[in-house]
Amino acid sequence: MTMPTGAAARAQTRANTPAYDVARVRRDFPILTRSVHGRPLVYLDNGASAQKPLRVIETMRQVMEEDYANVHRGVHFLSQRATERYEAARETVARFLNADAREIVFTRNLTEGINLVAATYGRRFFEKGDEVVVSAMEHHANIVPWQMLENERGIRISVVPVDDAGELRMDVYESLLSPRTRLVAMTHCSNVLGTVTPAAEIVRLAHGRGIPVLLDGAQAVVHRAVDVKALDVDFYGFTGHKLYGPTGIGVLYGKHELLAKMPPYQGGGDMIRSVSFSGTTFKDPPERFEAGTPAIVEAIGLAAAIDYVTELGQDAIAAHEQQLLEYATRLLSAIPGLRIYGTVAEKAAILSFTLETAHAHDIGTIVDRAGVALRTGHHCAQPLMERLGVAGTARASFGLYNTHEEVDRLAEAVRSVEEIFGR
Repeated sequence: MTMPTGAAARAQTRANTPAYDVARVRRDFPILTRSVHGRPLVYLDNGASAQKPLRVIETMRQVMEEDYANVHRGVHFLSQRATERYEAARETVARFLNADAREIVFTRNLTEGINLVAATYGRRFFEKGDEVVVSAMEHHANIVPWQMLENERGIRISVVPVDDAGELRMDVYESLLSPRTRLVAMTHCSNVLGTVTPAAEIVRLAHGRGIPVLLDGAQAVVHRAVDVKALDVDFYGFTGHKLYGPTGIGVLYGKHELLAKMPPYQGGGDMIRSVSFSGTTFKDPPERFEAGTPAIVEAIGLAAAIDYVTELGQDAIAAHEQQLLEYATRLLSAIPGLRIYGTVAEKAAILSFTLETAHAHDIGTIVDRAGVALRTGHHCAQPLMERLGVAGTARASFGLYNTHEEVDRLAEAVRSVEEIFGR
């Protein structure tokens, strides 16, 4: 069967889809107007780090120009103003996740958030022989902290496999939940395959055995609305820079009753009530986990990014991204020798692929000359690459500002790679 391409395919993909003014959205992102190697930039590396809208850029600049001071410790006007804006950012994140502000801990990124749980909850409650259940498609950030506890405490890591399509083997998952399982730590959306895991069922099965659950939401919150109360998840984290916000800021949500049982992650600064040489007392969560001067401007910038995404509408963004994913899947599937990894029905706008004739790094280098930015390599998911039988893939990850015309540019650039190496 001949696949429609070009204008015909774009028209087919856009049919019966609510209007989404991507041209207007693109005007909010100054970097999208630049050229790379003499070609207009096509930025498809959003899964690694997304570009920033003017609202975020201008908000952060305005804070530094008009409202900057250290927070929580000053009685002067600027300190009070900065504190108000920093804590308002926490409230914005709480609304975004449907959480209580006391349950929102600001971190540098999700990597630090997972390390925080491992270093506090893990060291407090895990003993030798206890188990943490993860999946075969985890980012290294949700593997290495548990391996560190494995080496330190003698815990065990149990791995839920994925099938050839990238679907989580839920039958195996359920069988791995044992009396020694102390935590399930699972991705909500694979950064390689785009697979959206059945988070509600993961939580339900674990809670049925009294096991808490941590979900890695770094990719999920970008592509869909997340309600931590509806999921009943115990810990949930994401990273600001993938959500069109700044780097150096992330979020860890934790149920307050769990956070209250956890010891501090680091010591010093604003996480203390009092200090003497005879002992120190600590504040309640979330301040207990935010030692030192926080990323003040970045937290406020993250709130601006969340406001931006919320006003565009997460459902509208998701619909637009799904159009792009479906269109790109059709176009790339028609290229000889190209294989797509991750073919499940419930999938975010992430497309990982290989060519029979070219290494992933060669793909990335050649399409870059055409102005197309992809991510290549193992994507911090080497165990998954081993499962897939490849050293790495090329990955196109779509965002709220990408267009069908950019997908055409991607397909054209990848075809040129195949033509060069397929001769």
